[in-house]
Amino acid sequence: MAVRQTSSALQPPALSDAYPMANPGYGKRSTPDQRPRSREDFTLLPTRERYVAGFIDHLPEGASMSVKQLAKQLPLYGQQAISKALTALSVAGHLRRVRCPVDAGEETRWVFRTFWSRTARDNEWWTAYLATETARPQRTAPSVPAPPETNCAPEPPPAVPQQRTAPTCEPGPSPAYVALARLGRENHRLALSADDCAALEPRAAEWLARGVSVDYLTTALTAGLPAEINSPVGFLRRRLTTKLPPHLPPATTTRPTPATPAARVLVECTDCGTPGPSEALPDGLCRPCRETCATGPGDPSPTLPAPPDIKTHMANLRNLLKPV
Repeated sequence: MAVRQTSSALQPPALSDAYPMANPGYGKRSTPDQRPRSREDFTLLPTRERYVAGFIDHLPEGASMSVKQLAKQLPLYGQQAISKALTALSVAGHLRRVRCPVDAGEETRWVFRTFWSRTARDNEWWTAYLATETARPQRTAPSVPAPPETNCAPEPPPAVPQQRTAPTCEPGPSPAYVALARLGRENHRLALSADDCAALEPRAAEWLARGVSVDYLTTALTAGLPAEINSPVGFLRRRLTTKLPPHLPPATTTRPTPATPAARVLVECTDCGTPGPSEALPDGLCRPCRETCATGPGDPSPTLPAPPDIKTHMANLRNLLKPV
């Protein structure tokens, strides 16, 4: 049973004006609905934890909460003692160390925060509070003040001199025409004249309208050529007609995009820093650290199994090796 400490406790040192602050988004964060400060705060804690808790409680928002910085300001204890005190404060329900994802342009970065509560909270309260903590704050654009209204009539826009319009260029040849014109470079036996290209252009354009590419059209017209071609335009007209690709139905159904899982706050183990959901880290500790803290100095050490009887074992081996 916890005993209220009625003796005079160590007074934490006064806050220095030069106490380091964490980077924006990091550091200490106070939880809402805390009771006002009083002389009864942290009286159920041991002396060291009460000393550290009193100092943290007076730190401003965004103050650095690293063990190194706290040890610099608390000369009575070193970094190891401060770390153990923070672990005890986490078990007592006064703090939680978390990782929060925030937007940073096209990528997401993680910031490390320490939530502090002067009032001791249980695990259910911390789980509910961290679940409602905003994981991805939305960036809002600064509001631009509207120009003051005036009763004056709007001034007419200045007259703009008429600009000279650039002469319109005639459209170039279509992709189907260009593909037919380049067949002669692929194979000289398929060289076409300008009139031949114009005559075959509608048939080639129908291929492209069915979703095939220019490379596919060229490969289909130049593959497996006979040894002799008397009329290139007649040969290509026949291939464009007999090898016309089928119509592909339009893609009416699209695969549903998987919903992006909502980013949530991850609680860090106060002792070793292992991250995890709040439900998996009761008292702010992972399972190994929680088992270590539960084993006190007065607990009996685990009993080891008795070592095997070596002499009896060797005697049994000799008996097995004896000839029958």
